Amino acid sequence: MGGESYCVSGQPSPSEPAVELADIVVVGSGFAGIAAAIEALEAGASVLVLEKMPEPGGNSVIDSGQLAVVGSPQQEAHRIHDSADLLAEDILVNGEHLNDPLKVRYIAEHSHEVYEWVTSLGVRWASGVAAAGGHSIPRILFTESGSGREIHQALMRKFESLGGKVRTNCFVDRILRGGNGTGRVEGLLVREGYRFPDASSGTPVRILARRAVILCHGGFAADVAYRQKMDSHLTPDLGTTNQPGATGELWRETVRAGCEVLQAGWVQSTPWNNPKEKGQGIGWLFSEYAPPLYGLWIDSDGNRFVDETANRKVRTEAIFEEHRRGRRVFCIAAEGCGKLLDSIYEGYLGTVLRRGIVQRFESLRELGEALGIRPGGAEAAVKALNECIRARKEDPFGRSLRRMKPLRSRRWLAAEMTPKVHHCMGGVMTTLSGEVLDARTQLPMGGLYAAGECAGGVHGACRITACAILDCIAMGRLAGRTAAVGGA
Repeated sequence: MGGESYCVSGQPSPSEPAVELADIVVVGSGFAGIAAAIEALEAGASVLVLEKMPEPGGNSVIDSGQLAVVGSPQQEAHRIHDSADLLAEDILVNGEHLNDPLKVRYIAEHSHEVYEWVTSLGVRWASGVAAAGGHSIPRILFTESGSGREIHQALMRKFESLGGKVRTNCFVDRILRGGNGTGRVEGLLVREGYRFPDASSGTPVRILARRAVILCHGGFAADVAYRQKMDSHLTPDLGTTNQPGATGELWRETVRAGCEVLQAGWVQSTPWNNPKEKGQGIGWLFSEYAPPLYGLWIDSDGNRFVDETANRKVRTEAIFEEHRRGRRVFCIAAEGCGKLLDSIYEGYLGTVLRRGIVQRFESLRELGEALGIRPGGAEAAVKALNECIRARKEDPFGRSLRRMKPLRSRRWLAAEMTPKVHHCMGGVMTTLSGEVLDARTQLPMGGLYAAGECAGGVHGACRITACAILDCIAMGRLAGRTAAVGGA
């Protein structure tokens, strides 16, 4: 249901923007925005969803479709015992306890509810369940299609069945507050017909919200100037996994409007992307999921340099250090990892081999020669790891080897890795239900909510794998429900 149009003066003047009204105005059409819109529509509110790009979805439609779930059928099938307490602890520990514990507890306790909800909307899941850096046990599920688009499409079908529509090419210029810019948020000044990235394009329109505006505009990993301002290490030579519209205009605007913003400098780069691919690609799945049981990471000198199962922050910093020393880094794995990878995404190994993203070699010697690794380095690294496994010795990098068997293989697989800018852990500061706090008073501003990547406090210093979709949907639903019912 869209908002009705009217003009403040009854007849529009050339200098006066047209005005629209809706109960709830949602900014952003990814996981968080559409989840919030669905809840608001089901609560009886009229809802208008704004998207600055030509198509809905943002990063959600290029997401890899992983969801951390406690108590899933896949965990039950593998007799994996999990709990919300354990998931919350993993998030807090890896976030270095810079997280808001109430938000962490909320998403952990609602992971199964999120899973059941999106499944009821038509999302189908692969049979595999996996662990990744920062997770203490396997709990990560994968969409059958291998993409977050499957989840987003399911949300869109539900949203549209309720009469919802996304207004694309709509850029937010200003957050409008009453009381000389210090009071309740009343709406937005936008540009309709906007053409990314021309901020001067489009026609100005004021959109007023009877109950609330909900910000779900995501992060700024594709905005080189802004991300480098937040973290000087995120230089222009670093690629990003994000879509081009992941820029910082609304991050600047929330500060101007008086919102409290926290931890904006915590911007995550992923360690395992493949330099042969643009954006996120698919090669990273090999480098992330093969090593825990079947492989290791080494540099071009043939040395291991990090716990391959550590969280993203630890591994990314280790790779950056290798690059500063002039070394390339690689994941190598026994070919037997293909069965695991194919259980996650059917036909995965064949796909990456055909594309040349992952290469197959008849021996470690051939692998080392082809990749330019110091002669004998790959063989020595595998031998040293195998000795630790056989002798049950403590790994020098702190990696748990209890589930590993010595690496033996007739053929070996390998891929190069390089970090790419990925996720913003900070954002506007909110209450648990999503109310944005005023920087001056530290109280809810009134009429403004936020959820998803643009809302800070959930992930702290490091987001762990498969918790972004969980965060976006769990907190988006809560914000949409609360804004529609309590925002009047």
